Amino acid sequence: MMARSSQQRLVGSSSPAGGVMTDITRLSVRSNPRCLGHDPGLGHPESAKRVQVILDALEPGAAGRWMVDREAPLPSDEDVLGVLKWVHDADYIERVRLAAEEGHGWLDTHDCRVSKGTFDAALAAAGLAMNAALDLVNRKLDRAFVVLRPPSHHAEWASAKGYCFFNSVALATELVVASWGEPVLIVDFDAHHGNGTQRHFFSRPEVGYVSVHAFPGFPGTGTADEIGDGGGEGTTRNVPLAPGADDSIFCTAFEEALDEVASRLRPSAIIVSAGFDAHASDPIGGMRVSESGFRRLSAAVTAAAQRWASGRVLSFLEGGFDLQALANCARIHVEELASGDVEKADA
Repeated sequence: MMARSSQQRLVGSSSPAGGVMTDITRLSVRSNPRCLGHDPGLGHPESAKRVQVILDALEPGAAGRWMVDREAPLPSDEDVLGVLKWVHDADYIERVRLAAEEGHGWLDTHDCRVSKGTFDAALAAAGLAMNAALDLVNRKLDRAFVVLRPPSHHAEWASAKGYCFFNSVALATELVVASWGEPVLIVDFDAHHGNGTQRHFFSRPEVGYVSVHAFPGFPGTGTADEIGDGGGEGTTRNVPLAPGADDSIFCTAFEEALDEVASRLRPSAIIVSAGFDAHASDPIGGMRVSESGFRRLSAAVTAAAQRWASGRVLSFLEGGFDLQALANCARIHVEELASGDVEKADA
């Protein structure tokens, strides 16, 4: 972990209720072209087109409900690398850099193919997550959807996995917790269990993790008896579902698990691993969730944030590999995040 002086320089408001909000953004949708530089090769599901179709789908009809920034600013690479050491081993970060420098092959697992642009794209994704978290704690926004790649939730402390290199969701969570010192809840509706995120926070009482996912299947974790360890026992809630689960099963399971953990943890913010590969059209998700189902999942997040977290939500793109379904569901997700009233603090 980086030195305490550096941590204090990066984090913001000492409490979610403190300070004065100025120029607050209703819902910020943000990405950065550097995320497009990772090229896992022809035919790989995790392509740069994923970001492009989402941003194209979100541009029309926003009508002031959200703002799309395709070239969102990033922190310095030095600052991002410093904070990445909160969630990844320094030697592993260097391994990612060297693998990208070589520019071909794969890192740790065959699904994590690398190119010359992999390290820069992964660093940019982490930088987007870092700035979104800092903008939240510094009261510049209450909600954001961060359209980043490579995705996050499979990346572990010292290994790449499942198309993921750096765990941007864990990084953002650490920043919010370090700033406010209050509980944060991560919710994950990707069709695949977020093994890296769960492992990072498994013993942490101040961070909850809720996941609804296909099981058995990749990555092989996320059984119902994985509930946390030590001081974190009870803060992890996994709902493994047989492949083929539809809205009535998947969405209901998510709603119940979210309500259970949120009511116990009373989070100051909700952070979302927003994967859209549970859609019925997805080539690898194995689930049968409809677009209406994704509206229901997103509405559940918004309702929980309204009830427990003064409306505060940071959402980060994870999976989703049918491009049309991805674009449609991401649009639905943003529409729901933009709905409802976000509580405003008094000056």
